[in-house]
Amino acid sequence: MTTPKIAFVGAGSTVFAKNLLGDILSYPELAGADIRLFDINQERLDVTEQVAHRVARAVDARPTVSATTDRVRALDGADFVINMIQVGGYEPATVTDFEVPKKYGLRQTIADTLGIGGIMRGLRTVPVLVDISRDMERLCPDALHLNYVNPMAMNVWGLARLSPRIKTVGLCHSVQHTAGELATDLGLPVEEIDYLCAGINHVAFYLKFEHRGEDLYPRLMELAESGRVPEWNRVRYEMLRRLGSFVTESSEHFSEYTPYFIKRDRPDLIEKFNVPLDEYPRRCVSQIGGWEDLRVKLQNPDEPLEVKRSVEYGSLIIHSMVTGQPRVVYGNVMNSPVNPDGTPGYGKLISNLPDECAVEVPCLVDRQGIQPTRIGRIPPQLAGLMQTNINVQALTVEALVTGNREHIYHAAMLDPHTSAELDLDQIWALTTDLLAQHGDFIPDDLQAAD
Repeated sequence: MTTPKIAFVGAGSTVFAKNLLGDILSYPELAGADIRLFDINQERLDVTEQVAHRVARAVDARPTVSATTDRVRALDGADFVINMIQVGGYEPATVTDFEVPKKYGLRQTIADTLGIGGIMRGLRTVPVLVDISRDMERLCPDALHLNYVNPMAMNVWGLARLSPRIKTVGLCHSVQHTAGELATDLGLPVEEIDYLCAGINHVAFYLKFEHRGEDLYPRLMELAESGRVPEWNRVRYEMLRRLGSFVTESSEHFSEYTPYFIKRDRPDLIEKFNVPLDEYPRRCVSQIGGWEDLRVKLQNPDEPLEVKRSVEYGSLIIHSMVTGQPRVVYGNVMNSPVNPDGTPGYGKLISNLPDECAVEVPCLVDRQGIQPTRIGRIPPQLAGLMQTNINVQALTVEALVTGNREHIYHAAMLDPHTSAELDLDQIWALTTDLLAQHGDFIPDDLQAAD
């Protein structure tokens, strides 16, 4: 592979695309890459195209950059496909995911991974990812699909069921971000921390967290017991006290993956654990409100453009597959995959999780691509907690694969937070309401009959 061809799908996510472009083009071996930017929003696509040229100049790279609203053109012959789409956007989809449940007394923080909001996001996202994969099967069947889109586990799992020919790895930054946060809490340089993490996306735990051979868990537990923890991170430190291990995703996310922290008749819990209800809509409104100022700044050639390496794994994977330099990254893959020809894949990775679920584990990457690490058993209390989330993911994927609408209700029924707040009649009514509100974003076979 001399000149890698890299397609950005959803390139209108300008800031994220800018960071990935800076990471990729800063490697001399990738500085001449063929960059294809694709989005359905022409205005945002134009901004990202201009930013791509500015990033290239900033790192003294000479890529070929093209921008198109034609997905076929972007994917044709690609070696790598980086996916960062959001189906339905903030309006109407995210607003619907928050406002409709509120009518039933169900509050959320992020609603993009699990819960009733995560279920709906999965229902409208997986079919689009499958459609993209169908194009990839025709246009670039050997490309690696790097998925950054949530709900990560449902998306990876759905693609494995519905488009197994395409090689997909799901990428998140929660593992490396949390390692940095914990290092800061302990007053240690993150580059000196040695850790091993495994589980499912957003509910993975550090099985090892050490500094120069010293187990750091006693120090973290001391922080948790003392209460001297960051105010925004009280939920995760509480779970450390109860489970003995630290989870990777943020407290605002994790609070809605369990039944313990958000209860409509317990405002004291919201205050005690500093749970930021409606955090994602506030974040979206802020970003949308600041878009025009950001656009002007990014397009202004006289405005300094800071390009520094991010913690995202995408560029590391591409560089390792192009150059052969071995690295370890954390990726989301199937726990016990089946090859496209029906033969077993690389074997079961986490032995006390189901064969068919998406897991997040360390993966070796080199010219041979993504090679996941076999973890074995994880502590049973961690596996048990993960299983409550896997149940919801499994039923959502099953609904998408079989077209059985009832499984959407079953997924909502088994969701930890939803079932802790609503009775069965309310869950059924809420699910029906959401499916109707989302309309054409939901696959035809899962919509209500006229």
